[in-house]
Formats: sequence, structure tokens, C-alpha cells
Amino acid sequence: MKTITLGSTHILTPQNAFGALPMQRISHEAAVRLVRAAYDGGMRFFDTARSYSDSEEKLGMAFGGDWKDIVLATKTHSKTPEEFWQHLETSLSLLRRDYIDIYQFHCAGQCYRPGDGTGMYEAMLEAKAQGKIRHIGITTHKIGVAEEAISSGLYETLQFPFSYLSTERELALAEKCRQANMGLIAMKALAGGLITNAPAAFAFIAQYDNVLPIWGIQKERELADWLSFFREEAQMNEDITAFIQKERKELTGDFCRGCGYCMPCPAGIEINNAARMSLMLRRAPSAAWLTEAWQEKMAKIDSCLTCGQCLSRCPYELNTPELLKRNLQDYRQVLSGQTKV
Repeated sequence: MKTITLGSTHILTPQNAFGALPMQRISHEAAVRLVRAAYDGGMRFFDTARSYSDSEEKLGMAFGGDWKDIVLATKTHSKTPEEFWQHLETSLSLLRRDYIDIYQFHCAGQCYRPGDGTGMYEAMLEAKAQGKIRHIGITTHKIGVAEEAISSGLYETLQFPFSYLSTERELALAEKCRQANMGLIAMKALAGGLITNAPAAFAFIAQYDNVLPIWGIQKERELADWLSFFREEAQMNEDITAFIQKERKELTGDFCRGCGYCMPCPAGIEINNAARMSLMLRRAPSAAWLTEAWQEKMAKIDSCLTCGQCLSRCPYELNTPELLKRNLQDYRQVLSGQTKV
């Protein structure tokens, strides 16, 4: 397994890391087993966040305060310095750690800077001076914020959606980070579940020797896929290249990644699935999406209030109401048999 360096942090880690967001959906016992299996299988980098409900607590239980040779990254979605310190102290307590290796501004809508009036970057600097964090990072879904963070020289790592479905502008972040000696952590490496071919996903990112993918893992069978690459790495070949080219033709563009930041919807629409239903019908067993329960959920799109909340919240700046309408139309065509899946 290739070992990479995360820019100026000088952190060395296998290019195969654990994303702990999905872990909030399973029991404490199952989570501990999963994390320990990941460690035993070779993973050494674990990424979580204060906003992932009990994910930090489960990681703390799994390692019991013994974090030797483990790199821990977590995040704060705070908007004020006061909230920043509350989040940091809570994270340290739950994780059973004295410090955090990489502390990141979570889903940042702006590139925080010293003197910008928010006090947020100054809080990061003070936490670092106190030894409570080692490195300052930022995560965002907005390409403009990502590019600004790189050029600012203020951050040691950037976390951004990065996969073989990324645009050329998004993929260019890898070289920009290299030139800035900045680590790039790839979230959404499976594009919110649209990518289902693990070898292709792994082989694509492995081409970038400064990009660390964090795979969102919830089940032992999912973990087994990623751990198998410690034994034999998937590599780009003619078959995988052709497969990725086909995928990009079908899936690139304005599609919903299912991140859920647009939720909740005042009309009760399950936007994170409804806005990408057309793709899900074609990439997952369709019967599961055509039940009476799902027909009722999709019908709620007719009750859209056009309030604009989802538009303002979408980190990808998608026209979500229009996406919902298109997906509902396609869904009804599938139900009526006019369109095959």
C-alpha cells in the first residue's frame, strides 16, 4: 500500500483512510468492531466531525485513549469563537485525546482569515498554540472557497469532494495543493453512493500521490473491499479506464450528491434522495425505489413551496427545485412503463 505525505503537515499515512460519518448509523458495539477491524487491516487515518452525532464518541470507545500511530482528523461547524471552543473541548473529551492531529472548519462557506472580523482563524491559532490541535484544515463543497483556501497559504489541508466524477476544475485542485505543499483529503470519493465500483474508485485516486481518500464505511463488507487493497492495490488498466469513461459520460454534470445539507424541507420532501432518483433507479435495484412508500415521498414534490431554502443551502449551488421536478417526471414515466430502467 502506497504511503503518502499530507503536504506541510508531514503526516505519513497509507493512501486508504476511514471516513466515520456513516458510523453514526450503527450501534456502539458494531462501531467499535468496525473501527478496530479497520485498524487491524492497516488503516491509520480516521476522519470524523462534531456534527456526526455520536461518531466521535464511538471512535473514542474503539481506541480507549490509545491513539499510538493513529492520525485523527475532526471538524467544527461552529460560527463563533465561543462555539469553536465548546466544540473543541467536547471533541477532545469524547475522543479521549489530549490533542487533535488535524482540526478542520466544517463545510465552510468562506475562507476564514486573520482579521476578517469573525475571530475564527484566531481561535484556530490559539488552539494550536495551546497544543490542543496540531494542524489547521478546512473542508468545503464550494470550489471557489477551496481555491481561495489554497491560495491563502493559511491552511495545511483541504478536504473537498474528489472522485472520477469530478469536473476538470475540481480535479485541478490536486495540482494546486501540490504546488502549495498542502494536503488534499478526498471526501465523497464515491460521489454520495453513485460510484459502486470500488476498484475503479480506488485506482483513480491512487494516481494522485498527494490525495488521501476517506471512504465512508458503515458495514463490515464495505470495509472488506477497502482493506483488500492493502493486499493487492487496484490499478488503472484498460478495463477500468474504459469503465470510468463510460461512467463520466452518464453521470457528470449537475447531479445531487445526496449530502443532505439542504434538509429539512418545509414541505417534507426527502430531497437528498428525491433529487437524484433518476440516477438511483438506474444504479440500484429499482424495486426498492418503486414501493408505495416511495411513490408517496416522490409525490410530495408536487407540494414544493418554492421557498428557496434548498437553493440557498446547497453547497454545490444546484437548482434543486428544477432537479426535483425533472426527477419526478422521470419517476412517473418509469412507473407508467414509458421508460425502462
